Amino acid sequence: MNDARPTGRPVELRHLRAFLAVAEELNITRAAARLRLTQPAVSRTLAALERHLGVRLVDRSTHHLALTPDGVAFRDKAAAAVAAFDEALDPGRLRTWPLRLGHAWSAFGPYTTPLLRAWQERHPGTPLELLRIDDRTAGLTRGEVDAALLRGPVNAPGLVAEVLFTEVRVAAVTADGPLAGRASLALADLAEGPVVLNTVSGTTTAGLWPPHARPATTVTVGNTDDWLTAIAAGRGSGVSTASTATLHPHSGVVYVPLDDAPGVPVLLARRDAPGHPALPELAALAREIVARGAPR
Repeated sequence: MNDARPTGRPVELRHLRAFLAVAEELNITRAAARLRLTQPAVSRTLAALERHLGVRLVDRSTHHLALTPDGVAFRDKAAAAVAAFDEALDPGRLRTWPLRLGHAWSAFGPYTTPLLRAWQERHPGTPLELLRIDDRTAGLTRGEVDAALLRGPVNAPGLVAEVLFTEVRVAAVTADGPLAGRASLALADLAEGPVVLNTVSGTTTAGLWPPHARPATTVTVGNTDDWLTAIAAGRGSGVSTASTATLHPHSGVVYVPLDDAPGVPVLLARRDAPGHPALPELAALAREIVARGAPR
């Protein structure tokens, strides 16, 4: 479709929900079951949305559905619109407008509790909800949160972020393994065996190692809990930030300092659009908490 002019009837919420179901399932049958609709109904709804937008959102040319570039760009906008609609009609939130702060793991590190306590004292009428969402942007691009604490560079379009502080990296090794007793480790020590990578929300990739010394074997998982379980089970070692050692202790995992790994910036990110009115206060308080220094 090359006609960029919207056509047809106005888009309704059902069009967005149908598209999002297809975008997540990448299968019309599963999307229809999830929506409790027939397959033809979902197909018609999706086609109507595409006609209105004047672009193709889903590539149907192969046996496996895939989002087109336009579909990928529209997915985040549709998710944000649906989330805002659901939020507005939630009767439990009519008197207060909570500020939703997402994170994928370890939140604000050592500053988490001071931030939550200070916010409650200064803004008692605006609850600050800390939500863990296993996603590279902690639900921010999908409209599930108003702001997010993220680690490492984030290249998602439509976001703005500021660096609040930098965390050192540590190695996570099996508690009864040969590396657990070392005072410190280097990246080369970990590359001698399998390395466990959280490819959904983590910041560590094989690119952390020099091209000539990358791990020969990697094990991929989708969240911090599975990452810890895999390391405790002896499936490999991992790399994370210092706050993980504090906030995610595990009887089967030992955290060891890494001598040659670069630090990881901790970011406060938001969408590049008008959002929750308390976002400036959140950013100011976060900067103030960091300036005070980590509690001992």
